[in-house]
Amino acid sequence: MIGGGDGAYIGNIHRIAARLDGAWQLVAGAFDVNPEKGRAFAGGQGIDEARSYGSYQDLIAAEQDRADRVEAVAICTPNFTHFPIAKALLEAGFDVICEKPLTATLADAVALEALARSSDRFVGVTYTYCGYPMVHEARVRVAAGDIGAVRSVQVEYPLEWMATAIEQSGNAQAAWRTDPAKNGRGGSIGDIGTHAYHLAGFVSGLTLDSLTADLATFVPGRALDDNAHVMMRYQGGARGLLWSSQVALGHSNGVRLRVFGETGSLQWFQEQPNELILSPLAGRVQTIKRGADDLSEDAKARTRTPAGHPEGYLEAFANLYAGFAEAIRAQREGRAPGPLGRNLPTASDGLKGVAFVEAVVDSHEAADQPWLRPVAV
Repeated sequence: MIGGGDGAYIGNIHRIAARLDGAWQLVAGAFDVNPEKGRAFAGGQGIDEARSYGSYQDLIAAEQDRADRVEAVAICTPNFTHFPIAKALLEAGFDVICEKPLTATLADAVALEALARSSDRFVGVTYTYCGYPMVHEARVRVAAGDIGAVRSVQVEYPLEWMATAIEQSGNAQAAWRTDPAKNGRGGSIGDIGTHAYHLAGFVSGLTLDSLTADLATFVPGRALDDNAHVMMRYQGGARGLLWSSQVALGHSNGVRLRVFGETGSLQWFQEQPNELILSPLAGRVQTIKRGADDLSEDAKARTRTPAGHPEGYLEAFANLYAGFAEAIRAQREGRAPGPLGRNLPTASDGLKGVAFVEAVVDSHEAADQPWLRPVAV
């Protein structure tokens, strides 16, 4: 692991997720820009002091020639560091698991996606919400035509944690997220809007054609947007609406997706993740619950506990890690992956996410050209 040390929220989530199914073992890392802090943290994780490194360059140099070298490296650092770290790892022959967004700039994302393809290494991107069983169930049902041709998609991701200028009072997580040099051009749209965008496309199966966006920065002195509204046109004629906000009071993590088709609709709410609501044109509204016997293979493969025993965010994140492990094994063994190793977010999805952010910011800034097509869709 690179980054993710003491005080890093997402690093601990990665470690829990990796351990949950026994598919991974954390054996090495460069956990902090301060090598001493990183070594102290590694010791607390039971990691051999000799494999706690001062930098990602040191990790690569030392691990490359070990007989028991690490097989994959998780990147849990701020956005602006993703590209140089991932590039160096791929060039050294390591598989990569990277936090989203894939990179801070579109040029870097294009280059990294091309390198991932040419190096024949696996790159997984942690778009968490496609790890939920009922999200996969929704995807399967849309693809099977259960709601007919998709007409409209509405997706939102509201948060309240940055409703005040907490970046100015010592909150390190907020500080780099509001710094264009470290976060990239998009604030809320890059941090959480990319999750919403990926979720909408993952379930609906639609490909974005063009968009128009309105960004706002409500907290005085903030350099990046903290609220975004995006209207989307998909190939084939479907329409979409996306809202992301870091200043939406009353919302802790309100990810919500609604997909409307010709003969029905599906709704999923992240704070009630074990349920999927199907509303057919004819017939009663149905609540489809995780753990039911008649769910798809894709949903069942991502379910651990019996019906009525809730599974949530940590399990969804773990589904990504279990899937990454299965995909890597299948790639090495020259076989098709099992259901866990299919439909995973990879470098191509990461590229689409960065292209989306670029198009959103460009649209907002270009009043005379409101509808823009992302470079990579």
